[in-house]
Amino acid sequence: MTTTHAPVGGLDAAAEPRARFSDLMAAEWIKLRSLRSTWFAYGATALAVVGFNAGTAYDTYTYWPQRSATDRADYVRAGMALQDAFTANSAMVMMLALGAIGALAIIGEYSTGTIRTTFAAVPARRSVMAAKTVVVTAVATVFGAIVAGTSFALTQAILAGRDAGLSMSHPGALRVVVASALLAPVCAVVGVAIGAVIRHTSATMIASVIVILVLPIVFTEGRHWSAVAGHATLYQAWLRLVEVNPRQTDFPWTTGGAWSVYAVWALTAAALAVTSTQRRDQ
Repeated sequence: MTTTHAPVGGLDAAAEPRARFSDLMAAEWIKLRSLRSTWFAYGATALAVVGFNAGTAYDTYTYWPQRSATDRADYVRAGMALQDAFTANSAMVMMLALGAIGALAIIGEYSTGTIRTTFAAVPARRSVMAAKTVVVTAVATVFGAIVAGTSFALTQAILAGRDAGLSMSHPGALRVVVASALLAPVCAVVGVAIGAVIRHTSATMIASVIVILVLPIVFTEGRHWSAVAGHATLYQAWLRLVEVNPRQTDFPWTTGGAWSVYAVWALTAAALAVTSTQRRDQ
């Protein structure tokens, strides 16, 4: 008698189809939603952001009678209520929080070692990272839309008690809401990219703070090169998009330029996140 040996892994393994991208996204969604800390972080961030904005609007509401008639008329005429719809403090909180959440989506797997299991099951690392990036971006986009929309509705409802609230149809209102909402997914993708490159929790958090928050503060409008560098940062792009009355500066720029900064940051971060793990040991 002769004995035949089946190939290693058997016929089923040899015929097993490659993972579809939709399957990879489903797996990444399961990873994300199974972590309670993720939802705690999103919830705390939402409360902080909406709380900052509502608190600012309520402060305006409280001290409204102390304003002069001219000041109140100027406030309404200039549409200054849009500045209370999404404040600079709330933008900073959301940028830092979403950057951290995005980074944790990848460095959490590196710190526990489960990334080895993921790449062993799906050797196509770029596909895995692309799926993770898409899922993180989608969740952050929904989060940003809910938070920005809620902030606008709540703050304008508060200010409406003084006949100072604005509707979404007011010129510039939609731009403020969309620009604020898109801060969430862009910063989340930046966090994923930084986490994929550095892969260590503490160093990633420090790098996120520097890239997202410190650099925009360092660059000023005093010199041309500094102004251009500052305009290329996310925070300053957001400031330009939500300006009610654009400031007169030596180096002005347009809202189109600010939108392009959003796009460049998002696309560059996504490309870096997808390709950074390709030639690494894990």
